[in-house]
Order: sequence, then C-alpha cells, then structure tokens
Amino acid sequence: MTDAHTDQPAGPDAGAGQTHPHVREHTVVVPPDVAMVTLLGPRDEMLRTMERQFPHLGIHVRGNEFHISGPSADVALVERLIDELLDVIEGGQPLNRDAVERSIQMLRAQTVERPADVLTMNIVSNRGRTIRPKTLGQKRYVDAIEDNTIVFGIGPAGTGKTYLAMAKAVAALQAKQVNRIILTRPAVEAGERLGFLPGTLNDKIDPYLRPLYDALHDMVDPESIPRLMAAGTIEVAPLAYMRGRAQPLDSRVLTPEGYRRFGDLEVGDLVVGSSGLPTHVLGVFPQGRRRVYRVTTQDGASTLACGEHLWTVRTAEDRRRDRWRTVQTQDMVGQERRAHARRFELPLVDAVEFVPQEVPMDPYALGLLLGDGCITTRTTPSFTSTDPELVEALQDAFDDVALPVDVTPRGPIDDTLHHRGHGRGGLRVANPVTTILRQLGLAGTRSSTKFVPRSYLHNSSWVRLALLQGLLDVDGGPVVQQDRTCRVQYSTTSPRLRDDVVFIVRSLGGVAYWRSRPAEGRAPGRAAGREVPYRNDAFVVDIRLPEGYQPFRLERKRTCYEATGGGRPMRFVDRVEPLGEVETMCIQVAAADSLYVTDDFVLTHNTLNDAFIILDEAQNTTPEQMKMFLTRLGFGSKMVVTGDVTQVDLSGGNLSGLRVVRDILLDLEDVHFAELTAVDVVRHRLVGAIVDAYGRWDDKQPKGPRR
Repeated sequence: MTDAHTDQPAGPDAGAGQTHPHVREHTVVVPPDVAMVTLLGPRDEMLRTMERQFPHLGIHVRGNEFHISGPSADVALVERLIDELLDVIEGGQPLNRDAVERSIQMLRAQTVERPADVLTMNIVSNRGRTIRPKTLGQKRYVDAIEDNTIVFGIGPAGTGKTYLAMAKAVAALQAKQVNRIILTRPAVEAGERLGFLPGTLNDKIDPYLRPLYDALHDMVDPESIPRLMAAGTIEVAPLAYMRGRAQPLDSRVLTPEGYRRFGDLEVGDLVVGSSGLPTHVLGVFPQGRRRVYRVTTQDGASTLACGEHLWTVRTAEDRRRDRWRTVQTQDMVGQERRAHARRFELPLVDAVEFVPQEVPMDPYALGLLLGDGCITTRTTPSFTSTDPELVEALQDAFDDVALPVDVTPRGPIDDTLHHRGHGRGGLRVANPVTTILRQLGLAGTRSSTKFVPRSYLHNSSWVRLALLQGLLDVDGGPVVQQDRTCRVQYSTTSPRLRDDVVFIVRSLGGVAYWRSRPAEGRAPGRAAGREVPYRNDAFVVDIRLPEGYQPFRLERKRTCYEATGGGRPMRFVDRVEPLGEVETMCIQVAAADSLYVTDDFVLTHNTLNDAFIILDEAQNTTPEQMKMFLTRLGFGSKMVVTGDVTQVDLSGGNLSGLRVVRDILLDLEDVHFAELTAVDVVRHRLVGAIVDAYGRWDDKQPKGPRR
C-alpha cells in the first residue's frame, strides 16, 4: 500500500480567534492484486460502515485509491484500519460489517494486539468453516486456554465462552494433545427437577445439553460423533454424573502395609499406584448410595464400582495403535466380547513394593519347606525330594544366613533338618527351624493347611519372588505347548496356600487363575506299591509372570522355561454385572496416571487424565459442586469453566460456586480468570446493547448479599 498526504488549517477562518482541529488529507493506494470489491464489500457496505464510524471524515474512493480528509487523529486511524483490513483479506478471512466495526473498536482502544491478529486466528476448521475469535476479549480468552490448565470464562450470553472452548477442545483432540473431550453442565436450572420431566433419562437431560451438542456438530463431522461417543472419546453428561466415579465403602484398596477398607481412607493416606509405589490420597468424596456393578476379569479377580466409574482399557484396535483409553463401567456392560473374544484389556500393576521387613528364614528356603517339607513339629522337621539340587539349595540357604541346621539324609528321598550341635554338654536346645515355624504360626500345619506368613506376603518384591520360586521348584513346573510361549502351573491341596500364591503372582505384576480337582472320584495314586486315595481336593494355579521375573531356580525347569519365554501376562474384563445400591465414595490420588490398586490387584481410577473438560453454565453450581468438579482434574488435562454470574438460577438461596471460586483460586498459578463483556457479544448487535442496559440498571440497585 502507498500513500500521500498534506496538512492544512481547518477552513478559511483558521487563525481568526477560533480553535479548529488540525485537518489532514491523505491518499491510500490499495495494491492492484486486491480486488476493491473485497475490501469495500457488496454495495460498498464496508465503506458505509467507515463513514458511519467517522462522521467528521471525508472518505472517497476512486479506482484503487482511498482519499481521506478530516481530523488528523481520525485520518491516521482509518489509514491503520485499511492496513489491518488488507492483512485480514490476505489471511483468507472474508470481511463483513462486524469485522470492520470490531477492528475500529480495537484501534480506538489502542490495544497491543492488532485487529488482523485477532480476526485471522484459526482455532479449528471443519467442512470449509473455520472457527475464529471475533473480538479482542475472545482472542485473549482463547490464548488463556492455550497457556493455562484451568480457565474460567465469565461473561454475558452471546460472548462465545462455550463455543470457543469447544473449538479449543476439538483442536486439542485433533492434535492428539488429549485423548477425550468431556462436556458437562448442571442438569437443574430455573428450579426444575429432572425427576418431574417426562420421558427417559436421555429425554430429560437432552434439553440441558443441547447447546453443547449443537456446538459439537459445527466442529466435528456429524456422522463421526456417534462413533466417538460410543468409544468414550467424547462424553456429554450432566454435572451430577461427574460425581459418580465411586466404589463401595467396603471395597478394599492396597496400601504399602497391605489391603485396607476403602471407606476408611483419609486425605494424606498412602495407597499403591500402578507403578507399585505409594501415592498420596489427595481427596476423599462421599457419594451416598449408588447403583454398583461387579467387574470380573478372566483370571477371577473382581471389584465393585458404580456405572460412571472410570477404567483405563484398550481393545485390539487400541493395541495396534499402542494406546490406552478411558471408559466408564456402564460403557462395558453388554460389550465385554467381540467375535467371542474378550474385548477390554486392563493394565497390570508393576511389582508392588510393600514396607520391607526382616524375616527369620530365607524366603526361598521357606518356599521349599512349604512345598515338600514336614513342618508339623511333632518330630524333627524334614524335607522330601528326589532332586539333589533342591537339597543342596536348601542347605545353601541355611548357610547363607548362618542358620545352624544340617540337611541330613534319612532315606532315599527323605532328609532331616538337624540342629547342628544339638544336645552338646547334655543341654537340649530347640531346633532353629522348629522355633521359626512356631514364630511364623506354621507349626502343626499339613499339606492342606499350609500358608504363606503375612511377613513374607507383605514384603519387598524380591522376598515374594524368592518364596514363589521355592514353591514352584518343588510343586510347580513349566507347561510347554507347540508354537506357544511357556506358562507355569502350580498345584497344592491347601486353599489358603493357593490364594497366597495368587496374591504373590498378582503383586508381582502377573496373572494367576485356578481350577480345582475334586478328590472324590479321582483314581487313587500309588506309593510303595500300594494305592493311596486322595483325601483333599487339589488346586491347579496357572501363572504368567512379567518379563524379567524368573519363576524357577531349579536348572531343568529354568532351562525349559527360558527356551520359549513366559509370554506377556494380560488381564481382560470377563463380565460386568449389576449388584444393587450401596454406600459409595470416590478418591483422588497423586499418581501421574491417577490409577490405584483395588481388590485383587485390579487397577482403576476416578479422575480424568489426558482430557479436555468443559463445564458450561457454571453459575448454577454450588460451591460444593464446583470443588467436586475441579478436583476431578487429572494429569495431562485442561478444564474450562464458563458461566454468567448475572444469571444464577439456583433456588433456595444457594450460593453460586462461580461467584466464590475467584476469591478462592485467584492467586493460584496456572489458573486464569477471563472476563468477557458486552463488547465481546457476537450475536445480534442489540444483544450487546441489552447487556449494557441491564448492567447500568444493576449498578443502580441497592447492594446486598448475592447468591
């Protein structure tokens, strides 16, 4: 663009004792590659808009030239305006009357941001339509969403608070900055109650959520929305359903000291996260009575959760893309299988690190004795094995901890655990093994009543692994199948020992499931040439351990296992069944993925990770609801809260959570409050005038307590 100008007094009477503004004449030459009709608009609409906004200027267009005369300040402003409008056209944005008027407003306000920067800022495009901010306030709001984790967009209706937040959410999803979008708003407005509205639940909540649906349809292909909602990528729900990430009070949650009742947790307590390490409880939120479901996996593990509880899962399609996603319990009901294959895989906990503690006997040695040892203590403890390698390993384990015990042969397969130096000088000294067995509560147990003492179950991962290796070396073995990885089987007649083995395997990040073999009807075994009937049911445990955990120390078993490897342990949802209503609670934990370990080492969570969450009409939340919503924030997520504090519909004198949240969170880093005004209204121009009129009227009213 080129220009020329001259300055002169304002009329023939200049200098005759009257004050006149300094007059300037200016010519702006528009580049020849810009069509003037694009700049002037149909029927010169943009030119007419300039003339209305600058009544003291003379603006004439000839060819591709603007001739401007009048007060110098206005001439300079129109010159800048034309520059900005040309940049808008160059950016591919069509001009209209609103764009010209808003550009003039920004130039008069002398803002740092240029009008062209505001009007050419692209957020998201769909089907040839691009969503952009239209005012300076809107651009600052969009920038705040980009730069902060939590943004409050507060302003009157028509300022684009929700629409622009939705656009940023869709853009973040398309850029893979988040994995899902969650849209929510209070379901009760103007004193109405959902229960009194006709129709199904969807019929009741759809009128409240319709603005969110409409905005979503403008930005995402309509045919893809049902698919995205079915996959949990987009969730639209009333605010009340955000509370429901709950489990029953009687559920169990794993802590560094072992399992604890879920309802007994308090803020600051430690629970075990998916890494196997402790993580703090950040929030505890009672949820009242809720309908719950039992979620059972293929390895027999199960836990209870409400229909809105969150689960990290992946399907066959997700595995191909190497990703996990989040679904609700109710999303899995009736969808557990596809083509007869279990559909939803759950993540497995890494090896849990309980609080370490000293143990009186080497864990591998204890595993051997629990498998093939006689520990009734009616006689000297003994060990029965046909494998010399195990006898030697047992002796080495005693020697490593300086336990004065000799493994002495008593027969072809029997060995006695003699106290070294027993009875010297006529003094009878208790057998160290017998003393330890009594200390651990194992004295007198038989094959059907043996168990793993708690001090070994709830201990460091190496203690649990060593004990498991001892058990598997005597009563377990690798199972090899052609063209498949090797799995491990373990057998016992003790129900308690069976459960302890399952506990150990799961605590190491593996999977274990068992089946029983009833004693009744089984053909008797043979010993010393005679039949020996089975007196107890047997239990067979199938085991898969994660890579890096060797289940055997016995050479022949270890070699067989390593030939093919143990494969990857996997846990799938087998069924989801409704169980009725119980008292529930939800928690928030500090773990990066928000996962914690519940019953049977099942991993679950109830905060929203890697999500873009929008709360609309937030002025109709109570302070308690606002706190509940904000504490659902997970890692890698963004929250945008929108509302108009002048349109509170809460009944009964309830305080608006949006009114008080500023006083509570104003000084927090990464939390931003964006104020939109009547200037930012992008509906009919009368809407802005109406908002201003109501604002002036409200300022004149007596000030009292506000809801």
